[in-house]
Amino acid sequence: MAEPVTKNNPYKALQITEFRNFIVGRFIFTMGIRMNVTVIGWWMYILTNSKLALGFVGLAEVIPAVSLALYAGHYIDKNEKRNLLLTCMVIFILCMTALTLLSADYTKLHFNHWVIAGLICAVIAVTGAVRAFSGPTMSAMISQIVPKETLPGAVSLSSAGYLISSIIGHATGGFLIASLGIHHTFFVVLAFIFTAFLFFTRLHIKPVFEMKESKTWQSVKEGLAYVFKTKELLGAMSLDMFAVLFGGAAALVPVFAKDILHVGPEGFGWLNAATDLGSILTVAFLTFRPLPGRQGRILFFAVGGFGLFIILFGLSQLFWLSFAALVLSGCMDGVSVIVRSTILQLKTPDELRGRVMSVSSMFINSSNEFGQFESGVMAKLLGTVPSVVFGGCMTLGVVIFTWFKAPSLRKMEY
Repeated sequence: MAEPVTKNNPYKALQITEFRNFIVGRFIFTMGIRMNVTVIGWWMYILTNSKLALGFVGLAEVIPAVSLALYAGHYIDKNEKRNLLLTCMVIFILCMTALTLLSADYTKLHFNHWVIAGLICAVIAVTGAVRAFSGPTMSAMISQIVPKETLPGAVSLSSAGYLISSIIGHATGGFLIASLGIHHTFFVVLAFIFTAFLFFTRLHIKPVFEMKESKTWQSVKEGLAYVFKTKELLGAMSLDMFAVLFGGAAALVPVFAKDILHVGPEGFGWLNAATDLGSILTVAFLTFRPLPGRQGRILFFAVGGFGLFIILFGLSQLFWLSFAALVLSGCMDGVSVIVRSTILQLKTPDELRGRVMSVSSMFINSSNEFGQFESGVMAKLLGTVPSVVFGGCMTLGVVIFTWFKAPSLRKMEY
């Protein structure tokens, strides 16, 4: 049962013990996953020296994540969320164990590097499938942990915790590669995922809301129909998806770090963390000074700014300028995160949360991982720098197109 909270306290959700266990567990889990992303990116490029291979890592994750997303939403709404989350954590632990074994000296001595790369992609595909369930489950649980009046604050705190853990995870991953090596870094990642599992065991069993008796596909269509009829949701998701799809330069950060900026794994870790650093600065600011209105118009300018800073990153050959460009792109992305997350939580009925959150995760996974694949392919075809500049220009084009085609999003307020 939720503990009583004090009114007029912007952080009153933190007075709820279960919410504290939830965000601490999510914080530690996200740190481990982000360290893993950093290690995989560096490991794959060192292993294959192929930009295209970096793209295939993203493709290996996004195909199962997107393919299962809609079914996952139906499954989440029909089943108890705490036990589902714990099951996902166990599978993540097994996947991290597999990556630890693949990075061992024995594996390197007995298998060709392309065989190892293929096995890495296979493990990543499994984590992608699990992500289809774990991410929406965590998002759907927030409204069952805190009272409705504390929900906006809880969403901001959850987003802030996610972004801070991303920053620390990315940067720590780079430092750990430099100090411990790839193999021993995976032991640290494994420890983080297991610790998160222990925190999630402290969560309470969640009630399952009644659903109309319907077949799986009919249930899935209900979630899709809700998103498509809620124009603010659809517009914000679409704008974010296409902007990140074309403007995401994260997949090529290992290439910039090693071949253009010549900064090694430590600099790579900081470049990986730069976008999240900008996002958390924005989230922290907006926690104290929420957007007063006209959120839709602000969203357009933020996504446009994101595209401009990605172009600057692509053109830069100075580490400090590249780092600053990624931080500023993260600031712009932080606005999008706050607007989209708040609308998603406030406008979704409890009985549809799993399905709507899964549709949202499908948009996010499409933009992030397909964007990673697109970056790898375009870098192969155009070259590293032209591909990033092209992506930033495409982001600006998406913003201009959507500005004229989605006037309701432009006028959106909450």
